[in-house]
Amino acid sequence: MEIENSPINIITDGTVIKGDIVASGDFRLDGKLEGNIQLNGKLVVGDSGVVNGNVLCQNANVIGTVNGNLSVKELLSLHASARVRGDILINKLSIEPGATFSGKCRMIDEVRAQREEQAATEEQAQAQNED
Repeated sequence: MEIENSPINIITDGTVIKGDIVASGDFRLDGKLEGNIQLNGKLVVGDSGVVNGNVLCQNANVIGTVNGNLSVKELLSLHASARVRGDILINKLSIEPGATFSGKCRMIDEVRAQREEQAATEEQAQAQNED
């Protein structure tokens, strides 16, 4: 019997990575990343984990620290010890009491609606200019 698992990457406490990370699976960071991270899976920033860069992923659990913008396509969970300094763009958000967040928060549907409205306004203006 063959079991298919998506790859899981783990960076342990005491490890420092300088550079961007792109991965197709899930990723757990208990060390420090000086760079951006882009995943097709779930990111877990552990208690000792620190990201100094931007994050783009499907889901994220932040227990440690993120200094940068977060773009999460599905669910962002900020645990009680989470520290986030940057703007977030999310579909769903869960924040435990004690978590700190400094930045702007926007929902994907809100941004999509705003872009559609802007495009419609531009089309109307262009149509009026052609008349």
